Amino acid sequence: MLQLVAVVGAGAAGLCAARHILSRPGSFAPPVVFELGDSVGGTWRYDERVGTLPDGRPVLSSMYRDLRTNLPKEVMMFPDFPFDPQLSSFLPHQEVQAYLERYCENFQLRPHIRFSTVVGNVRPVVTATEGEERKVTWEVTSSDLSGRQKTESFDSVLVCSGHYSDPHLPHVPGIENFKGKVLHSHSYRFAEPFSGQTVVVLGAKSSGLDISIELAKAGAKVILSHRDRPLKFPLHPAIQQSSSVVAVEDNGSICLQDGSLCDADVLMFCTGYNFKYPFLDAAQLGLDVQDHMVSPLYRFMVPPAFPKLFFIGICKIICPFPNFNCQVQFALAVLDGSVTLPPREQMEEEVRQEQQEKLQRGVQHRHLLKMDQSQWEYCDVLARSADFPPLLPVVRSLYEEVWRQRQIHPENYRRNNYRIVSSTEWELID
Repeated sequence: MLQLVAVVGAGAAGLCAARHILSRPGSFAPPVVFELGDSVGGTWRYDERVGTLPDGRPVLSSMYRDLRTNLPKEVMMFPDFPFDPQLSSFLPHQEVQAYLERYCENFQLRPHIRFSTVVGNVRPVVTATEGEERKVTWEVTSSDLSGRQKTESFDSVLVCSGHYSDPHLPHVPGIENFKGKVLHSHSYRFAEPFSGQTVVVLGAKSSGLDISIELAKAGAKVILSHRDRPLKFPLHPAIQQSSSVVAVEDNGSICLQDGSLCDADVLMFCTGYNFKYPFLDAAQLGLDVQDHMVSPLYRFMVPPAFPKLFFIGICKIICPFPNFNCQVQFALAVLDGSVTLPPREQMEEEVRQEQQEKLQRGVQHRHLLKMDQSQWEYCDVLARSADFPPLLPVVRSLYEEVWRQRQIHPENYRRNNYRIVSSTEWELID
């Protein structure tokens, strides 16, 4: 009997899931993809509005107007669906959105997506016959814009709802005393309104650095506040680095870690996002969902207590689309029986040991889902386990080259264009 899979979200991960489910008609019925928005693309779907939509739904996209990818298209693409080779390597977000729409059309995914549909609840239903292993099905309750509810049963669920829509706002004592504007990068769209203002940007990772450069070019004075070592590469003259913000004084001045004070018109948090799954009962699933962490997840996907539920795309500092592609194929190999998972206790122990080893190396608990260099071996393990083609070595090689270039000059590295020559070689082109 064909398995019926529910997919939550029609961003890049959800589309990838639907594409691979449809490619296995001998094992799976066509998927049902639930999408809160009215189009595909997830966070790549730019919406100039911020806050709440007229119908009361939140604006989910964190895309800003002038964002360009920080990875070249040659590395970003799904392995079985290249970008248009005529495009430059570093793309405006509109081109990535167009790519996802082409992906959707090419694999005929749209008929399987229910747009403007809220998933209200996903819960396991456990039935067992004496002497047999327990059988788990999944009840998915959803509603359309009119509020009409529907509850359906599925064999498994792939959670592809992303993690770039619920802003993480760290506690800053006294922030109520700040007299200017406070916002998160989730609500930033373009730089012009900040011209002539002093903006304290909290956080110097990708978005914090990108937005600081945009603000400086638009005529803002930027104080880039972060807790890392001072950035060594050249920054725009209007960007000044500072230590981290620790409090806001009674008079509205911002107190920094080094004891100095500064005044500003705007406090902008570029402090990442929280994991949030309002449709799941984490405790029932044996999961601990925190702002920056979901655990335990075997292979960063599977709750050991419920191995027919998969989280796709939960890791950070990865090459996203190729990573999703590997995770989805591994998940489907588990579901069709090609891969057998270890017993629950063994999966939990492996996760515990892996986390313990990272913590002993000095990785902070909030960074346990960051992959960085370990992503390549991770994808290779998934490919070997599930017997699908591994990522080509050139993907890693070019990814690491671009990472080096970003450290040398964060403003100019996107001027480069690359071409894949073979499975192991790339070249820089004019």
